[in-house]
Amino acid sequence: MSKDATAPEPPPIARRHVTAAVIGNALECYDFLTYAFFAVQIGRVFYPTHTPFISLMLSLATFGAGFVSRPLGAVLLGAYADRVGRRPAMLASFGMMGGAIVAMALTPGYARIGAAAPLIMVAARLIQGLAIGGEIGTTTTYLVEAVAADRRGFAAAWQYAGQGMAALVAGVLGVVLANSISAGALQDWGWRLAFLIGAAVLPIGLWIRRDLPETLHRSETGVADTRAGFAANARTITLGLIIIMSTAVHFYVLNFMTTYAAGVLHMRANLSFAAPAVFGVATIVFSLTGGALSDRLGRRPIMIWPRVALLAAIYPAYALTAHFRDAASLLTATLVLTALGQLSGAASLTAVTESLPKPIRGTSLAVLYATATALFGGTTQPAITWLIHRTGDVLWPGWYLMIATAVGLGAMMLMKESAPAKAAS
Repeated sequence: MSKDATAPEPPPIARRHVTAAVIGNALECYDFLTYAFFAVQIGRVFYPTHTPFISLMLSLATFGAGFVSRPLGAVLLGAYADRVGRRPAMLASFGMMGGAIVAMALTPGYARIGAAAPLIMVAARLIQGLAIGGEIGTTTTYLVEAVAADRRGFAAAWQYAGQGMAALVAGVLGVVLANSISAGALQDWGWRLAFLIGAAVLPIGLWIRRDLPETLHRSETGVADTRAGFAANARTITLGLIIIMSTAVHFYVLNFMTTYAAGVLHMRANLSFAAPAVFGVATIVFSLTGGALSDRLGRRPIMIWPRVALLAAIYPAYALTAHFRDAASLLTATLVLTALGQLSGAASLTAVTESLPKPIRGTSLAVLYATATALFGGTTQPAITWLIHRTGDVLWPGWYLMIATAVGLGAMMLMKESAPAKAAS
C-alpha cells in the first residue's frame, strides 16, 4: 500500500475552485481540438496540392505533431507539478497554449508566405503539444485530490466532461459558420475566427486559475524518486498505459467523425459539423454519469461492462452510417459510441489516477496520458485516412476502434479495484 493511501485526506476545496479548474481545462482542450474539426479547410490553405487526399494527410500530420511533443510536456510539467505544485503547472500550460493558438490563427497561408506557413503551423502545434501534455495529467490529479475519496470518480469525470464542453462549443461554432458563410469563406477565414474566439477567452482562463488553492501541500513537495516509484508501480503503470491508449483511440476516432463524414462519405459540411456537437453533449452527460456510478458501484464494473457493449456496437454503427450517409445514421452512431465509451472512460481514468501514489502522481499520470495519446491519439486519424485510401474500405474507423477497444478491455479486466471500500462493496 502506498503512503498516499494511509495518509489522512486533506479537507476538500471549495466547489467553485473545482469548477474553475474544469473551465480552464475546457478552454485549453477547445484550442487543441478546434484544429481537428477544420482539418479539411486548413489543409487546403497550408498544403495546397492537386490531390485532396494529400492535402488532408498533410493537415492531419500537422495535427499529429501536437502529439509528438506531448511526452516532453508531460515530463517537464508533470515533474513541475509534483515538485512545486499543481496550480503553477496548470498556469504554465495555459500560457503556452495561448501563445500557440494566436500564432495559428494569424499565420498567413501558403499562397502568401510559402513554405514558412506550414512550418509555423507545425511549430505552434508542437508548443500546443507541450502544453496539453502537462495539462491533462496535472488537472486530473488536481481534481482527484481536491475532493473527498467517495467523490473522486465524479470529480475525475469532469476531465472528460471538460473535453466534451470543448468539442460541443467547437462543433456548434462549426455548424454556425458552415450555415452562415460560403464554403470559400469558411476556408479563407472562417476557421481562423474559431481559433481567435478561443484566444479571446484565454485571459479568462488565466484569471480563474490564478486563485486556485494548492492540493500538493508543503509536506508532500520535494524531489521524489520517480524512477523507483515507476518501478514499484510497474503493473499499474503498464495497465494504465494500455487503458488510456484505448480511451484515446476512442476519443480521436469519434473526433474524426466530421472529417470522415465530409471527406470520406462526402456528406454536407453543415451536417458533418453536427457530429462533434452530439459528441460533446454525450461526453458531458455520460462521463459524469459514469463517474458518479463508479463512486457508488466501484470502478471495475463501470469500466468493463459499458466497454463490452461498446465493442458490440461499433460495427453496426459504422456499417449503417456508411450505408445510409444521412443525419440519422451519423448522429445516432456518434451518440451511441460516445455514450458507451465515456461511461467506461471516466471510471477508468479515476482508477488509474487513484492507483498511483501521490508523490509521483502528477508525473506518472501526465506521462501515461501523453505517451498513450502521442502513440495512438495523434496517429489515429492519419492512419485511418491512409487505410481507407489504401483499401477502399470506408469501415476502417470501426475496425480500428474495435481493435483498440478489445485491447483496452483486457487491461481493464486486470486492473484492481481502487475505489474506497464503501463504493466497492
